[in-house]
Amino acid sequence: MSAGGDRLQDTARQAALALPGVSHGYPFTPALDVYKVAGKVFLIVTDDPDEQIITVKCEPEHARAHVHTHASITPGRYLDKRHWISLGPGPGITKRLVTDAVEDSYNLVVERLPGRDRPLAG
Repeated sequence: MSAGGDRLQDTARQAALALPGVSHGYPFTPALDVYKVAGKVFLIVTDDPDEQIITVKCEPEHARAHVHTHASITPGRYLDKRHWISLGPGPGITKRLVTDAVEDSYNLVVERLPGRDRPLAG
């Protein structure tokens, strides 16, 4: 997967849309595809062809580990740099890593929702 950002973005979109209760749209700008669960953001896909990245929520200790391990993972753009990471195409960025990052981000958001707002597993 490390060759193309479009594949990274497509993988992230597919992973997000496979999760229960997900909505998406362009609330900020036409270049940012934002994915939410119960109104809370868990994934941003940048549609700028010059900056093919995704941004996901991440536990701070995991975020630091990812940034240390992968050159194309950086502290999150647009959001709190302790709790969000951005992934771009590069060595070691696999489909599994992207899918796991999206699912982990979703789970972090869902865990913090009141029980009544949590989506039912399909």
